[in-house]
Amino acid sequence: MTEVQEPVRTTAYEPHATEKMKAALWTGKKSIQLGVVPKPTITAPKDVIVHITHCTICGSDLHMYAGDMDQVMEKGLIMGHEAIGIIEDVGPEVEKLKAGDRVIILPVIACGECFYCERKEFSLCDRTNPSQEMRQMYGHRLSGIFGYSMVTGGYPGNQAEYCRVPNGDLVCVKTPKDTPAEQLLGLADVTPTAWHGCELAEVGKGDVVGVWGCGAVGLSIQRLAKLRGARKVYAVDKDTHRLSIAASFGMIPVDVNEHRDPAKYILSREPHGLDRGIEASGFRSTNSIAHATMKSLGIEGDSSDTVSAVIKATRKGGNIALIGDFFYSTNNFPIGMLMEKAITLRGGQLYAEKYFPFLLDLVTEGKYDPSFLFGHKDKFENVAQAYEDFYNHQVPGGLKVCLETAFGKSQSDN
Repeated sequence: MTEVQEPVRTTAYEPHATEKMKAALWTGKKSIQLGVVPKPTITAPKDVIVHITHCTICGSDLHMYAGDMDQVMEKGLIMGHEAIGIIEDVGPEVEKLKAGDRVIILPVIACGECFYCERKEFSLCDRTNPSQEMRQMYGHRLSGIFGYSMVTGGYPGNQAEYCRVPNGDLVCVKTPKDTPAEQLLGLADVTPTAWHGCELAEVGKGDVVGVWGCGAVGLSIQRLAKLRGARKVYAVDKDTHRLSIAASFGMIPVDVNEHRDPAKYILSREPHGLDRGIEASGFRSTNSIAHATMKSLGIEGDSSDTVSAVIKATRKGGNIALIGDFFYSTNNFPIGMLMEKAITLRGGQLYAEKYFPFLLDLVTEGKYDPSFLFGHKDKFENVAQAYEDFYNHQVPGGLKVCLETAFGKSQSDN
């Protein structure tokens, strides 16, 4: 194993004196403001500057919006890690990209050279996150991520008119000019995250799979599990509209409002248990009074409600993947059940760069279409309202909004 190098913070940039841009800024709990900030420039030889055409809000952005991560946020941080655009400028050591290329910006900022990157475990990169706080929390640092708090490097996000992308040759994916924007935007984070979940759980032909969560990522996991040959897929949620979307894709819906113990219900139908269980609802998914109380009292940060249900419903010797974000600690975790049932439990942020160009080819060849995620399109300038609507489950179509910048609109009009 190579020696771990201290990351060099590269998030700051020297702005042009007169050039500004619009960006979505975190200003406090349930407060996102459209602000005017300096436009980024090349500050390292492998940087690229991307003129954003389309971006979207991730469910994990709501952790910061809702105030769950206030202690690791900084007022004025540019939000967002799902965007596509056109390259405006490249650094002198960029080899694969040039100005004018259309690209997807991947959320994970990786160096491509450290021990973990060489293993294609890009979200575990040693060199792109300077956060000492993360090292103290976890014993190690993970990769940098765009617009995702100070513990992931404090990198300005891409819910903005421009984004500086470090190590552009690796962190950007060049795309065809004629592929619909919604398909490419769905490939920025949701689709590779969903594929990562299927990979961690080792979903394969003939499997019976259960997915907790029918948001954008959960539904994508379900569809990709089917694509990988899963025989049955159970979709667990309490949102009836999202459950109806799952059913329309051929999944077996499990309404938590009706089946308060979803694991018991699944086992009544599948006595053998699930071959693969995937948690895609995250630490904000709390059902029991006990965990809700503990969280309100500050004696735990995450809830193990859904994880416990997944473990219970999964067969002996099965596999479980955690894809919904967990950050802190939880109580009453069923470690005995996990151990005694010989279940393999895995988690982690997506290895985004690992799954390209495979996923892009899957879409451009017509084998998978992630554009179903976007039931609504809006101007980027309405990003603050879009956050409020997303948080309150009021996005038309029920899933995600595609936000188009003025530059994006000019490109689509041409």
